[in-house]
Amino acid sequence: MSLPARPTQSNLVSPGTLVLCGMVAFTVIYRLAVHYAAGAMPYNFTPVEAMALFGGAYFANRGLAIAVPLIAMVCADVVIAFALPHAEIAQWLVMVPVIYGCVALTAVGGFALRGRVRIWNTLVAAVAGATGFYLVTNFFVWATTAMYPHTLAGLGACYVAALPFYQHGTLPGTVLWSALLFGGFALLGRRWTVLRLTAAH
Repeated sequence: MSLPARPTQSNLVSPGTLVLCGMVAFTVIYRLAVHYAAGAMPYNFTPVEAMALFGGAYFANRGLAIAVPLIAMVCADVVIAFALPHAEIAQWLVMVPVIYGCVALTAVGGFALRGRVRIWNTLVAAVAGATGFYLVTNFFVWATTAMYPHTLAGLGACYVAALPFYQHGTLPGTVLWSALLFGGFALLGRRWTVLRLTAAH
């Protein structure tokens, strides 16, 4: 007598995915806290890039790996948009696709870490993600606004002006949050083996 086949557990509702989604929820809450507690925390010191990298490395479903960090961004941005002055809305809307594109690319970059998560690899990926975000977003600030002359000198001035946000916010924030997310998940995986089995390899 044969036993009935054991139902296959969906990646969308697996324990590993639930833990990852919980971490994304924390990302949304923290990002909102940074925005509304202006000055209390470094503005760019958020876990968004780290969350995208982490999702790319560990979400078993690649589409979900890209979608979930973006959904987290949308949830936070919808709330933040209501607090922006009307004059800033148009400029913000121009930058939204660029910012989201950078987050998506970081998640794609996380695919390279699948099954190869090591301290050095993760550090390099975190620095690359933060640096790429800094270079791309500030290039578009220079290209789409009148804040700086549309010359090489103006582009250089834009990057110099944004450097403190990179040095004290985006870079250390991405590295620290990556360490916490990857390290925390590794510790959870030792406690609950099912998390390792449901994560991407």
